[in-house]
Amino acid sequence: MSGTGLSANPKEYRARLADQQDDQIDRWVAELMRDVVKRRGIVKVVADFRTAARLNEAEFERVFAFGGGAPKTLGHDRAGQLIVPTISLWALVPGLRGLIADSRARLIEYLVVNFDELVYV
Repeated sequence: MSGTGLSANPKEYRARLADQQDDQIDRWVAELMRDVVKRRGIVKVVADFRTAARLNEAEFERVFAFGGGAPKTLGHDRAGQLIVPTISLWALVPGLRGLIADSRARLIEYLVVNFDELVYV
C-alpha cells in the first residue's frame, strides 16, 4: 500500500500525517467525510467524527455552527442519532479549528481511525 502514497498500517499513516501541513490535513478530512458519507451514510460520519474529535453532542453542535453550518439543520434520525445535512459536512473542519485548541490532533485522529475507509476508496 505504501507504494501508492498511502501507508502500510495506521501507525505509519499517523507518522506521515504528522509531517503534513494543516491545510492538507483539513482537505483530507473533508474529502474523507464526503467519500464515506456516500458509501456508509451520514450517521457513520457524524459518529466517527464525534468519537475521534472527542465531542459530545452539544460540543459537536457548537463546532458545526462555528464552522458555518446552519444550526437549525442539525437533527436526529428515527433512532435518535445526531445528523447534519451531508452538504454541510465541510463546516466541521473550520469549526473544530476555530474552537478546539488541539484540533490538529483530533483531525489526525479522525483520519487514522478511518484508515480502513481510505484503503477501501
